[in-house]
Amino acid sequence: MSVHSPDVDGDRAPARAGEPVAAAPELEFAVLGARPVRWAVAPMLTLDLEVSETGGRPVYMVALTIQLMIDPARRRYDEATRARLVELFGPPERWAVTTRSLVWCQLDVLVPAFTDRTVVEVPIACSYDLELAAAKYLHSLPDGVAPLALHFNGTIYYQAEDGGLQIVLVPWTKSIDFRMPVSVWRQTVEHYYPNTGWVALRSETLEALSQAKLDRGLATLDGCVRALLQEAGDP
Repeated sequence: MSVHSPDVDGDRAPARAGEPVAAAPELEFAVLGARPVRWAVAPMLTLDLEVSETGGRPVYMVALTIQLMIDPARRRYDEATRARLVELFGPPERWAVTTRSLVWCQLDVLVPAFTDRTVVEVPIACSYDLELAAAKYLHSLPDGVAPLALHFNGTIYYQAEDGGLQIVLVPWTKSIDFRMPVSVWRQTVEHYYPNTGWVALRSETLEALSQAKLDRGLATLDGCVRALLQEAGDP
């Protein structure tokens, strides 16, 4: 097996004397759409990712790593949404500085053999823990789109001119944007957690809340929180 990988200047390492030089595949990426996954163990949505090879060279496999980011500066917000996002970004007058990219997740995807183009499903876990910045941001959007960026790297396996196996890296410069409908995230979360929200509590706080529930003879923690709010004078 011969291995070609980019050097520090972005060019491939030179082939050994007498070895055929194969043009490395040039991959392009595009997200065709997003949809909820209805029957998963945990809340999950899927991106349909198109991978194409512009030179027509057969690709054996691509071991792909995707860093999925949220770029909040790339959409507009109404006054109510800005108020919900103050906890994340501070006062709106500072958003030019504070609305930096948020990491949603990092994904490892195997793209099977293809020629010309293929479409692979990229599953994304959707947390409803509002202590997480990505979940809090998506929960704060009433409608419209969530501006996403996908940054790619990984390894491409393809056939050399002599029939052997060649390897080349996916350039770090490979990135695309995708404007995901917020409704896809909402449908995903509401399917798994209908009419429910989540709050992260420290273990001692949860223990105290559980004891308060028992002391009041209540059936659920939700009922206990409601009772405590009423006792505190909240209508």
